[in-house]
Amino acid sequence: MTSGPLAARWFRVIATFEAISWTALLVAVFLKRVVDAPHEGGVPVVGMIHGVGFVVYLVSTVWAARRLGWSLRVTLVGLAASIPPLCTLVFERWLVRHGLLTTGSARSSDAVGSPSRG
Repeated sequence: MTSGPLAARWFRVIATFEAISWTALLVAVFLKRVVDAPHEGGVPVVGMIHGVGFVVYLVSTVWAARRLGWSLRVTLVGLAASIPPLCTLVFERWLVRHGLLTTGSARSSDAVGSPSRG
């Protein structure tokens, strides 16, 4: 099935977008609260963009997990990575290091950070 490579590529793009939008939101909040920028520092616009990116990341994580055969534990860590800033990038890099962004390779790994992978 060709959706595995597509899911992996899409996941990587969305994980990066979510991290960038998180960073942009943090900058906008800083501008609003600390610098007292006009127009609320862009928080409403950047917040909406980040919100959409957040939801798309969650859906993409579940889709990639199903297509690439991630374990439940890996999937839950991926979903949790959406909460702290920039952790989607950390999770994506971890997936690459452990070969979990290739079709079928994730089925053999049930533990996050398994010492046998890597």
